[in-house]
Parts: sequence; structure tokens; C-alpha cells
Amino acid sequence: MKLNNLTVDTVVVGAGQAGVAMSEHLNALGISHVVLEKNRIAEAWRTRRWDSLVANGPCWHDRFPNMEFDADPDSFIHHDQVADYFQNYAEKFDLPIHTGVEVFKVYKTDQRLGFTVETSEGTIYTQRLVSATGAFQKAVIPPVAPQKPEFYQIHSDQYKNPQQLPEGAVLVIGSGSSGVQIADEINRSGKKVYLSIGQHERPPRTYRNRDNVWWLGVLGGWDFMRTDKGPLKGLAVSGAHGGINIDFRALAKQGITLLGMTDSFDGQKIQFKADLKQNLESGDAALHAFYDQADEYVRANGLNLPAEPQARQLLPNPECVTQPILELDMQAANITSVIWASGFSYDFDWLQVNAFDEQKKPKHKQGISDERGIYFLGLPYLTGRGSSFIWGVWHDAKYIAEHIDIQRKYQEYQTEKNLLKNTA
Repeated sequence: MKLNNLTVDTVVVGAGQAGVAMSEHLNALGISHVVLEKNRIAEAWRTRRWDSLVANGPCWHDRFPNMEFDADPDSFIHHDQVADYFQNYAEKFDLPIHTGVEVFKVYKTDQRLGFTVETSEGTIYTQRLVSATGAFQKAVIPPVAPQKPEFYQIHSDQYKNPQQLPEGAVLVIGSGSSGVQIADEINRSGKKVYLSIGQHERPPRTYRNRDNVWWLGVLGGWDFMRTDKGPLKGLAVSGAHGGINIDFRALAKQGITLLGMTDSFDGQKIQFKADLKQNLESGDAALHAFYDQADEYVRANGLNLPAEPQARQLLPNPECVTQPILELDMQAANITSVIWASGFSYDFDWLQVNAFDEQKKPKHKQGISDERGIYFLGLPYLTGRGSSFIWGVWHDAKYIAEHIDIQRKYQEYQTEKNLLKNTA
């Protein structure tokens, strides 16, 4: 299909998990559309992950409903297999995905309904557009980071394996899944690791013989919707090593030195906030609140799930917590590498429509933007906690596709009425 001068009902930008899900639902409703992807299908799963990364949820759960992984349902799938899954999914459902097509600019078309999409393959005209590029578009390194460091400094987005790092100790900054897993992997390789952590949640991988994703389902956690607009807390959960509980004190026992939140760099010296103990205790409180909810659910429903009282037992605070380090001399500590696991930001410069607030964040209600005809998919908490996850984005895509179908039928009715009026 030639794209230049193509007119189509809906354009979907991005062919990761969000774009593939969106295309499946549009196909099912008979809505003409194309999916534009500047790289390959699920490119981020292939090239923007470290070598050993596996999915953070078991494959019985982290998938689309209409196709299973060819693997043990309780296993945690390697990122290359996840990318293959989406490639195979697109082929199975014969989705109209065009790879190697970059979108340069989208804007409202003059004197007619819809939008103009300028791409590397020409101009497309569409009634509607779904941004399925997700939230993890641009790696963020905070301003506190040195602009011209005298050491090896990367974002977790660029990390592949411990072998790429120079000799010496490593400072990892970030208490989410990426930071914790990378710090653990580097520590296991034999390097000295320092881990700077902030506010976080550390849900158990399993509790009472059930995975965390199951508990989130039965306790309504996937439906949770944030009301505050502050930064997201780090979510320390892992599928590595067959799925393990993340325990920062256990990491310290294994040799990692824990630090509070990174505050500032001053030449060769790094300052940390005196909040390490507070951050750990806040994570502990959230964990025990989760255990309380789970235990009450088991009791109220008469479930025969084995009690796990030992899960509530905490290891003693290590010396790095009782006597926290507030400043590190990089040279004295032999730190030669810094890895920022500090998250990502949006990048919607190509989408030149009235769908953003003053901070250039999307304005939407469950993915339906303030600009009629523009939709967002794959954003955190789009409809709930599950929106950033593989299974959750599939359900969000279904909701958006149904909204598109309704709007399309209204437009068809309006067009038919105008035609009848003009021929009367």
C-alpha cells in the first residue's frame, strides 16, 4: 500500500504493544487504518532493554487474551521473546503495520475535518489519530547530573551488561525495577555497587503461593487510579532469577551499599539526602499494608492458601542504614561509572494539536483527548494501574476503538444527511 496521499479513517503512531493492540481492535470493528512505526514492531523491547531483562510479570498474565506465549505460564519471558510475540501477533491478525515510516508532524487539516500526517513516506489524511508511542520516549537524566563528567555516565536505557562498564565501582541511582535489577546484576558480576534510593513501593513477587499480579487483580489494585500529580514512586519488582522478592536490606547483605536520594554533585563529590531509613520504612509500611489486605481477602473468602508469617519479618538494618553515608568522594570510593535509572519523559513534539497542558503533558480522559479525534494509548494510569502493562493496554485499546467507532458512525450519519440535502 502506498502511503503518500492516502486517506484513511484512523492513523496509529507506534507499533509497540499499544499500537498492536489498537490495530487488532480497529480491525475487528472494520475501521480502515494504518499503523506507522519508524523502526520494527516492538523495537523498544528488542533494543532498549539490557541483555538479561525479562518481563516483570509471569507470561500467563503479561500477554494479550487472544494468543498465549509458547512457554511455561509461570515463567518470566526474555525481552526478545516478548518482541517476537508482538511480531507474531501482528502476522496472525494480519495487521496493517508499516515499519520504517517516521512521522514528522501531525496538524489539523485546513477547512475540513481531520488531520494531516507528514511522514517519511509522504502525506496521509485521516479523521482520527491514536498516539501509541507510550510514555517511555525520552530518557531523563536529572539536572543534578554533571554535564561534563570525568567518569562513565549513562541512563539505564543505554545499559546492556556489566562488561560494558570500566573497571571500578558503580553508582546506580533509582529504586524502581530498572535500578534495582541493574544494581543486583552488576553486584553479582563482582563489582562494588552503590545504590541510591528514593521513595518506592516493593510489592512481593509472591505471597501465600500467589503471584503479585494475581493479588493486584483480586484486590482491585489494577483498577487503582492516581489522584495526585506528583512523580511516580519507584516500583521495585522483578521477574529475574525466576521471580524474586526485592528486599533492599537483603541487597545490602549481599554487598550493595545503600544510599539516600541523590541530592547534588560537587565536582568529584556526591551528596545524598538523609532519607534512606525513612524511604525504607515507607516501603515497608506499604508492603505490610498489602499483606493485611491479602490476609483479609483470604479470611473473608475462606481460601485455602498457606499462611506466610515469615514474609513480615524484616532483616536488621545494615550499617549503611544505621550510619548513612551523606557524601561520597568518587575518587576515594573508586566510582568510575554512574547509571541513572531515573525514568523517562514524554516527547510529543511531532503532534502539533491542542491536546496538551502547559507542561506539554497530554490532556485526556481515559485516552480521549481534549482535541477531538486525537487519542492517547499506553500512558501510565490512562484508565488505571494496569494501563502501562501488556494486558492492560489491550483493554484500554478496546475502549478507545469503541469510542472511535461511535464517532465514525456519527460522522457517517452527518455526511449522509448533507448528501441528501444537497441532492434534494
